[in-house]
Amino acid sequence: MKFAIPLAQGVLCVHFGHSEQFAIVDTEDGQIRGTELVNPPPHEPGVLPRWLQELGVKVVIAGGMGRRAQDHFNQKGIKVVVGASSDTPESLIQNYLEGTLVTGANICDH
Repeated sequence: MKFAIPLAQGVLCVHFGHSEQFAIVDTEDGQIRGTELVNPPPHEPGVLPRWLQELGVKVVIAGGMGRRAQDHFNQKGIKVVVGASSDTPESLIQNYLEGTLVTGANICDH
C-alpha cells in the first residue's frame, strides 16, 4: 500500500496545501519498503488528488486539510487521515501501521 505525506523541511507540513514535497511511502506486509520524495504539481482544486491517485497512493496522512479537499480524495478512493503532528514520514507511517498514530483536531477544518 502506498501512503503520501505532505512535507515542509523534511517533516509533515501542517497545512496540506503549502507542502513543498510529498513523501510517497511504499509498504508491504506492515513494513516500509521504500520512500520517494516527489515535487507536486501546482496547487489547484482537484489536481493533487488526481496526481496522487495516478501514483497509486491509497492513504494520505495530513495535519490539516479542508473538507472540500478531503471530499476530492475520497472520490478518488484515497483515505485521508487528518490531525497528525509534524514528524518524519517514516515515523508517521510506522505509527499508522502499528495502530499508534496519534491524531488531534483537523487544524484546517473549513
